Amino acid sequence: MTTFEKIYEVVKCIPRGKVATYGQIARLAGNEKWTRVVGYALHANPKPDEIPCFRVVNRFGKLAPAFAFGGINEQAKLLRAEGVEVEDNTVDLEKYLWNGL
Repeated sequence: MTTFEKIYEVVKCIPRGKVATYGQIARLAGNEKWTRVVGYALHANPKPDEIPCFRVVNRFGKLAPAFAFGGINEQAKLLRAEGVEVEDNTVDLEKYLWNGL
């Protein structure tokens, strides 16, 4: 399994209404140093309908300014559709952070 495939498998596990951080995905995929690689993988997501990359935010809960599938406003819209509150392009991690696998 490639690094990107490992990352995609973890991202698929994030439940509806929750978010995960790039670092959290990197750790769960097997290497905490893959944080940037997670970003690259999500930007290249071959199946955005199956791999919910919009549920991944930075360590401060900020959305991705260059969200590859419609920009930051689209990421906010997708999160809000799942009940995640987005304020100033930020998610409250204390409330919405996924607890992992």
